[in-house]
Amino acid sequence: MKFLHTSDWHLGRSFHRVNLLDAQAAFIDHLVATVREHEVDAVLVAGDVYDRAVPPLPAVALYDRALHRLADLGVPTVMISGNHDSARRLGVGAGLIGRAGIHLRTDPAGCADPVVLADVHGDVALYGLPYLEPALVKDDFGAGKVSHEAVLGAAMDRIRADLAGRAPGTRSVVLAHAFVTGGQASDSERDIAVGGVEAVPAGVFDGVDYVALGHLHGCQTINERVRYSGSPLAYSFSEADHRKTMWLVELGAQGEIVSAERVDNPVPRALARLRGPLEELLSGSAYARYEDCWLEATLTDPVRPEDPMARLAARFPHTLSLAFDPEGRTEDGGGSYAQRLKGRSDQEIAEDFVAHVRGCGFTDEAERAVLQGAFDDVRVDDGRQETHR
Repeated sequence: MKFLHTSDWHLGRSFHRVNLLDAQAAFIDHLVATVREHEVDAVLVAGDVYDRAVPPLPAVALYDRALHRLADLGVPTVMISGNHDSARRLGVGAGLIGRAGIHLRTDPAGCADPVVLADVHGDVALYGLPYLEPALVKDDFGAGKVSHEAVLGAAMDRIRADLAGRAPGTRSVVLAHAFVTGGQASDSERDIAVGGVEAVPAGVFDGVDYVALGHLHGCQTINERVRYSGSPLAYSFSEADHRKTMWLVELGAQGEIVSAERVDNPVPRALARLRGPLEELLSGSAYARYEDCWLEATLTDPVRPEDPMARLAARFPHTLSLAFDPEGRTEDGGGSYAQRLKGRSDQEIAEDFVAHVRGCGFTDEAERAVLQGAFDDVRVDDGRQETHR
């Protein structure tokens, strides 16, 4: 059985003020064409269909067209909600839509209720495990503690129990949205840390034949059976070196991975990150190949040049981001606000603020735990309010 694994569409997202809806529509065209060309048996969409809980109407319209086109193909699609999605909104009409072959899995309680497909070798059970906010589902799953590992482990226990009750030889696929140990993050994923911990070991998913992951935006292989498809488009300059693809995975008669091939997605415009003095960037022949790229430029001039953005745009008309990092500057906490925050979690930023205000850092781990608990409470409260809207 052949699957096309994709995730993290983030419909409605822009890139440094550039509207990406046309590029996202081109990706949907490509997805449909790939399903036809490779005679795919099922499409797997591993969460973050939308970029935010209440998406803009053009993004909803694109999603609607995508569902109709996938349904028209007659190829089953299994789709889960991610941490950017509103699970309740995405799941509206799931029962009716399922009759058209589009199976939305947004309710954690239904994680052990698979979509069952069949080929000449028997059944394949496809389990959709939506993003699980630990504090909101811990009690429902009987998890021992509030952590991603605990709730995912409890959900997988339910899935393994259901699988054990099925006909011998039933093959299995799980869709999940999580940060699995060994994955490489980028700047465009939303932090899902709980108690300072966000990653779960790949062993949580033991016992199934293939795990189609979403959340991380780079296509990557955790192991032969556990893979991230990555996002179809780049959503931050940290993804400039990513090759944006989908996984075309063929599952054999005994559940073995017969093949796993990366199918390249269309690239609306290449990304580039350049660094150096302004005059060098403007005159250097080596930079000519970046003139049509979406560009992030970091200027290293000791003194900030006059009107740098307009001058850069004269040669690089698609310059979207400009930063300053003068060479030779001593480390004094300088640089732009964005530069100083880059790569730092909310917890780390808050700890820096506390240290700045009172002139020293945290005196013990209990203080740090209180702050982390506050961040966890806010995120859980946001999720709870979304659930009850």
